[in-house]
Amino acid sequence: MSARPVDLGPRTRVLPVRVKRVYDEPGSSDGMRVLVDRLWPRGLSKARAAADLWLKDAGPSDALRQWFGHDPRRWKSFSRKYRAELVKRGAVLSQLMELRRRGPLTLLYGARDIAHNNALVLREVLEDGSAVAAPANEKE
Repeated sequence: MSARPVDLGPRTRVLPVRVKRVYDEPGSSDGMRVLVDRLWPRGLSKARAAADLWLKDAGPSDALRQWFGHDPRRWKSFSRKYRAELVKRGAVLSQLMELRRRGPLTLLYGARDIAHNNALVLREVLEDGSAVAAPANEKE
């Protein structure tokens, strides 16, 4: 992925959001590393994860996570349902957008599947702004 800044209007430029498996080695270009899973990754120490922040509420609900079960056949439905959950988490999305404005942002996830995980959906939401303007006080 290119590290070209994205223009979001007058005087607002942000770098693309990176997505990385938390088990991978941290890189010098990662910037702020945010774990976006509800559960801490198995067998991984906090030092090895090198996460600057753990935003549990950025991850899918337990019910959605269990329903999905990392089944690629459920990916489209999972993505749609997770986006609907994110709409109700305006405070979390605002926090991630602010981190993104400050510098490079890398979303960390624990799943084995690099093509079907919540961090990919979250990156899309942050980059297209589809749920960022949602009210923060709605309940799930």
